[in-house]
Amino acid sequence: MKIHLTEALATTRLQTPIGELRLAASDEGLRAVLFETDPTELPEDRGSGRARAHLASARAALEEYFAGRRKTFEGVTLAAQGTAFQLQVWRALSLLPFGETVSYATLAKRIGRPAAVRAVGLANGRNPLPLIVPCHRVIGSNGTLTGFAGGLPAKKWLLEFEGALTPNLLSP
Repeated sequence: MKIHLTEALATTRLQTPIGELRLAASDEGLRAVLFETDPTELPEDRGSGRARAHLASARAALEEYFAGRRKTFEGVTLAAQGTAFQLQVWRALSLLPFGETVSYATLAKRIGRPAAVRAVGLANGRNPLPLIVPCHRVIGSNGTLTGFAGGLPAKKWLLEFEGALTPNLLSP
């Protein structure tokens, strides 16, 4: 994922059951949720008061999610940057309910692009706001777990946490 470090970003770290997350926000809203394995360098403790407010809102929402007190991220201001197609896919991902999964093919049909399954997969993989834009809820057409930036163990944990696992999803 590409973040323009010339922006005034507010950043923080959050310990979660799936490892440390790094969050970044700009004046416009939350820009990134990064896993420990993501090599993107983020500045520490920069950003305007507005960026820090967006960051605090996102952090609180994620803490509530991991505590089992939140199933949606309504109210968190998002500022993902991507192509028009990526933004369309990410909007569709945002509509996936807690505890449900969908295949890449189904997601492609939902955005009116049934032949764009691979492109949907690529956009899903470039989602800069995992968890909040729930790309972990997308699975293979055969019902198995597929790639996830946070790793398949984290994806499995998230789907178990949300109660979305079926017997087919138990083996990556």
